[in-house]
Amino acid sequence: MSKKRNLGIKLLALTLGAALILSCFAGCTATEEKPTLVLADLAWDSALFHNSVADFILENGYGYETDGIPGGTIPLFAGLAAGEIDINMEVWMDNQKKAVDEAIDAGQVVDLGRNFGDSWQGWLVPTYMIEDGDLPADISVDNISEYWDLFKDPEDPSKGRFYNGDPTWACTGIDVIKFETYGLDEHFNIFTAGGTDALNASLMSAYESHEPWFGYYWSPTYLLGQVDMTVVAEPDFDQAVWDENYGCAYTDVPVHIVVNTELMEKAPEVVTFLTKYETTAAMINAALAYMDENGVDFDAAAIWFLQEYESTWTQWVPDDIANKVKAALP
Repeated sequence: MSKKRNLGIKLLALTLGAALILSCFAGCTATEEKPTLVLADLAWDSALFHNSVADFILENGYGYETDGIPGGTIPLFAGLAAGEIDINMEVWMDNQKKAVDEAIDAGQVVDLGRNFGDSWQGWLVPTYMIEDGDLPADISVDNISEYWDLFKDPEDPSKGRFYNGDPTWACTGIDVIKFETYGLDEHFNIFTAGGTDALNASLMSAYESHEPWFGYYWSPTYLLGQVDMTVVAEPDFDQAVWDENYGCAYTDVPVHIVVNTELMEKAPEVVTFLTKYETTAAMINAALAYMDENGVDFDAAAIWFLQEYESTWTQWVPDDIANKVKAALP
């Protein structure tokens, strides 16, 4: 064999070897690339706070990029079931029971368990209306219609006004049926506030002016720590009654983390993390109060939470991930 031919074979071998190495490198890189994880940016504070906590851990601990899709309860859960969204940090299970059950049965979503369980929702009036003698101490759905004229609807003074939530929230539709069940629709118009900010603004505007207000609200929120409100009593929760016409009080709703089924294969370590993720309403109220009192955003509140509750969140992740997260904190 000539030296020239031998050299040619060696060059061919080197070329093929380099190609194989480059091919392997490219393949390994593609395998190691992590997908962007999309979270449901629900339109209320506690959900956005949880998203910020999860974002910080996912990005700094696990190396994932994250994104959010804003919207209401119903469309965002539909997006979760369709695979357009990977993670929903706050599914209020009783409010969305039918949709959740159907999506689980269809193999579209997986319920990872409780985020927090000490939530509350219902109807409120300012306590000063009772202290001033305008309303009785035992205000309830049985007698509030007698005082409708205190809550006159400025657009229709023949009825009172009830402030409801966003039309995309499941509870908003439930409240409409509740009003029909209790016969309150004969005495009150339901005013759809259009989101957390609008509902907060209506409540705070009335409260600061010492004026009447009647509407839906929930906890955990920072606002209920700033105002003194009284619950408009309803019959105790009864599952059979609830299933028939919602004619009873909301139960304390377990709030769960639900993910799209594909996340189980796409990011199994994230599923493990979110399965362990659990908080309390007290923790959330504290973080939201910090945010409000200091005029900071959800990301800053998440950092405060990670600093303040290190012994809690470090139980959610392995030690190496926890160390990365702690190293990223200011």
